[in-house]
Amino acid sequence: MWKNSSLRCVLALAILCLTSLICSQEIGSPGEPQNLKCIMHNLHKMICTWDVSSKGRYGQTDFCYATSDLLPPVCIKTREKRVEIPVSESSFTVIITTNSIYGAAFATKKFVIHKKDISFIPLAPHILSLTPDFSTSTLNLKWSDNGSVFPYGLDAFWQIEILRKETMEKVTQVIYHSKLTHENIILSWNWTSDMPLECTSHYAKIRSYINITDFVGHKDWSDWSPVEKVPGKDTEPNGSGVFPQDTVVAVGSDVTICCIHEEGQQIQQMTYGSEIYPLIHLSSRSSAIRVVNASASDASGTNVVCTLSQDWMDGTVLFVGYAPDTPQNLSCETSNFLIIKCTWKPGKPSGLYGKRRTKYSLLERISGKNISCEVNEMSRERVCGFPVLADQKTYSFTLGVSNPVGQAESSLLVDLTQRVHPKTPEKLIASGNSSTDVHLHWYINGSFTEIWLLCQIEISSGHSEQKLQNVSMAGGKFSTYTAQLNSLHPYTKYQFKVRCSAAEHFWRWSDWSRAEEYTTLEAQPARGPDVWRERSPSGRSLKIFWKPLSLSEANGKIVSHEVSCYLLDTPLEYKEVTEPSHSTEIKLGKNDCVISVVAKNHAGSSPPTKIMSVELPSDDVRTEHAVALGNGIYISWTSYPNVTCGYIVKWCHSSGAEHCSVDWEKFLSNTTDAVIKSVLFRPGVRYNFSLYGCKSSGYQLLKNITGYMKELPPKRAPNFTVEETSSDSILVKWEDIPIEDCQGFLEGYRLSFAKGEKDALKSRLSESGNPELKVKNITDLTKKSLRILDLQGKTSYQLDLQAYTAGGMSPANSLYVVTKEDCKLDIPIY
Repeated sequence: MWKNSSLRCVLALAILCLTSLICSQEIGSPGEPQNLKCIMHNLHKMICTWDVSSKGRYGQTDFCYATSDLLPPVCIKTREKRVEIPVSESSFTVIITTNSIYGAAFATKKFVIHKKDISFIPLAPHILSLTPDFSTSTLNLKWSDNGSVFPYGLDAFWQIEILRKETMEKVTQVIYHSKLTHENIILSWNWTSDMPLECTSHYAKIRSYINITDFVGHKDWSDWSPVEKVPGKDTEPNGSGVFPQDTVVAVGSDVTICCIHEEGQQIQQMTYGSEIYPLIHLSSRSSAIRVVNASASDASGTNVVCTLSQDWMDGTVLFVGYAPDTPQNLSCETSNFLIIKCTWKPGKPSGLYGKRRTKYSLLERISGKNISCEVNEMSRERVCGFPVLADQKTYSFTLGVSNPVGQAESSLLVDLTQRVHPKTPEKLIASGNSSTDVHLHWYINGSFTEIWLLCQIEISSGHSEQKLQNVSMAGGKFSTYTAQLNSLHPYTKYQFKVRCSAAEHFWRWSDWSRAEEYTTLEAQPARGPDVWRERSPSGRSLKIFWKPLSLSEANGKIVSHEVSCYLLDTPLEYKEVTEPSHSTEIKLGKNDCVISVVAKNHAGSSPPTKIMSVELPSDDVRTEHAVALGNGIYISWTSYPNVTCGYIVKWCHSSGAEHCSVDWEKFLSNTTDAVIKSVLFRPGVRYNFSLYGCKSSGYQLLKNITGYMKELPPKRAPNFTVEETSSDSILVKWEDIPIEDCQGFLEGYRLSFAKGEKDALKSRLSESGNPELKVKNITDLTKKSLRILDLQGKTSYQLDLQAYTAGGMSPANSLYVVTKEDCKLDIPIY
């Protein structure tokens, strides 16, 4: 029992001695300072931190620093291993003394800190807000630059990271640059996601780097800010749907479309249009598809369908179109100085319609006035109206065009007085009381008091080409304008049209007004009618013909002609012949007279046309052929020296089968040929012409001419018979062809014959190269018979007879003949 007690005392003493040794060490040996580091977060203060060499307990620490040997050190007492001191402009000395908590021991260490040993690390920035715009899939990040603690003009760089999904996968990392202004500025940065923000959660964090160029120490990025989060719809308890909802993208875009479902469901497939796309896993409740290089959709868009388990479906519509082209050919003008009409061509269609259609606005920069334009999308040219502003002549227009895909603009500077395009003149009226003058009145809707108008009048009539006449006049306010036209033709139906423009600065004509018809009053005929006469075969009466005056010569409606016969100024006979007759007959007896013909209308009488009735005797009057030209008949004659007042060519139909309509033309004395044309001429019809010479004592027939406008083949061949046949000859006789059947000047006959059996001869004469075929041409038109010789006894023959002119060959008349020796046969025509 004693022994146990003694042992306990020895152990207690040993434990006491060990404890005393440890305590004496803690009290007497505080840890030595080491690893002093100084870091600046701004240019005013720096934070110095250090470690101690052991884990012994220590009390207060004395931190003394001095920047110069001449200045006393500054000491700070602290119980932490960290102090904040002002920034030194040079190297400085630090003495750190760590004291025991019992005050019995201490440890001191001296440090020399150079400028290069100091680090500059900005404080971690703080995100003020991370705001989503779900309609554009855009995040807006805002933070303060804390620039108030830095000098003006330092470059600041901000590294921004965007992360996505539950796993916080990095999506993008960017560097944002700014300039510090010695003030706390709120900075903002936008980022647009390649997928809708609803599809999954998005995160943002930021850190900074301040570039202090004259700082020699180590510079580094700040710590990252705390992460800000924008949760996706897949984090909401009941969040579901297909996103984006009914959105618009540009053709060629890459589009991510996601489907979010509720808990307990699964996505079976997703389709874009008619195509199934592979799924991209985003979260337990969200998957997506990626449409690459999207093509233009229909007007109703392209359907996106998400098929879920349990036969559930969800979907959206994607509209794919083009950004608007820059407006082309922008032009602005006014028609009335009340409204400015601007037009342009829109370029390629956007493919977007309804509320997604392209919209237009017109901004006038001088006045600042901006209007929205309602345009017709179906029109190839767009139109927008802008009100004319008081006391403003110059307009600076900017046409803005935008749709959900993009926007464009076009600009134009306009001096309105140089862009006047008046409206169409209205209420055009013609009036007057003259045969050559007319007054025109018209109205223009618009106020043109500040300019002069130039108006152009189109004058057209049935017998003349269109003419244009320009008139200038002072512009008025919703006014009627008047112009007088002179030198018109009497009794002429005119059509007038008017268009107008600005006189000084021509821009565009207005459209033509409607046509106004007006007939000028009558005036007396300008000249007498063209007259001819023919004496009857007995010589006791005279048929007088005259041609109707043209509209421009008649100057009105001819109602009658006065025909008079004078002998030495003594009237022998007078007749008034009413329209539409253009001839009359006068009984002369044995007298000759001067015939006078006067045309009359309601305004008066024409000057008289006079012609002598005397017909001079003609010697040896020949008949010649004219030359057919196809569009007329060419005749010629030799010059007759005693012809003093010209030549007259008179013609008429030659057959006498129809009424002879007399016509004539007059030519000067030095004329020796003429081409006679008439709308009455017909091909194949023979016309007889008579050439008269005019002498002071009367008219003399010089020669007769026959001719065709165009020669045609004879209508038929002459009738012919076989008068005699023998063993070696056939005598053929034929008759003349009537002139009306010749259709040209007869040039000859063609007799073709060949031997052979009757049935074999039907086509024998038309066979080319037939050695049996023989042809005889008769050019002597006085000859009416022909004997065919050198035949070969009793033989069958077919004979064809044709007539021909310069226009061609007639059809053939045919006979079939069997020769008989010393026998005369009358063979009928087959």
